[in-house]
Order: sequence, then C-alpha cells, then structure tokens
Amino acid sequence: MKTRIAALVMVGLLALYLVFAINYSFVLIGTGIVIAQVMGWALLVLPLIGLWALAAELFFIFRAERLFTMLRDEGTLPDEIDERRPSGRPDPDAADRAFGRYRDEAEASPESWRAWLRLGLAYDASGDRRRARWATRRAISLSRASTTAD
Repeated sequence: MKTRIAALVMVGLLALYLVFAINYSFVLIGTGIVIAQVMGWALLVLPLIGLWALAAELFFIFRAERLFTMLRDEGTLPDEIDERRPSGRPDPDAADRAFGRYRDEAEASPESWRAWLRLGLAYDASGDRRRARWATRRAISLSRASTTAD
C-alpha cells in the first residue's frame, strides 16, 4: 500500500509540474520575441511527451493489475514464485527453480494470456524486470485480442 501511495504522490507532483511547464510555455509563446516563442514551443512539446509517457505507464499498470486480479480470483497464481525473503522481497532462487515450468507453459500455449502473465511474474520474481514487462505486455495484448474476438 505504501508503494501505491508513493506512486500516486509522484504522479500528482509530475502532473503539477506539467501544468506549470505548459502554462509557462504559453507565457513564452505570447511574448512576441522570436527566441522566447521557440523556447515556449519546445517547452510545450516536452511536457506533452512526458504526459503521454505517464498515461501509457498508467494504462499498463491498470491493465496488468486487472489481469493479475483475474488470475488471483481464479486461484491460478504461481505459488512457487511467491516465496519471500525475510525482507519481504521475492526469493529469486525459488523463482529460478520454477521458471522453466512457466517458460514451457508459455511456449506450449503461446495464445494464452494467463501463461504469459505467469511467465512475467516468474521473470519479475527472478529480478529480470525488462523481460517481466515484455511478457506482461504480451499477456495484456493477448487478453485484449481475446476480449475483442468474443
């Protein structure tokens, strides 16, 4: 819960920064001085890119959390990768031992979002965040495709 609150505070602060940056860009654009107007347009574009990146990340989080909740409700979350160290972090050794099972499951069922999400959770527990995000994005894509096909 602390992590969620911290993330929401950071999103709020970033949104506040974006509002001030966009407001200041309009001030610069309205000065009538060419160099200030160029800086104003640049200052307008960069926060908009930041806003797009923030929105994309939030959509990823909400979609992944929805799929995670569905797996939890079905009772099909991977138990082996839920072993924890005394610090509360996932035990990467336990995750590494179970990883092959989830990799094989995803290879055997490449159209199953459940298999890809379990693989993403195994990657995450092993500490490979880049591949965890990749597998989770694949799960989200497959889930959305199966929803539109129904």
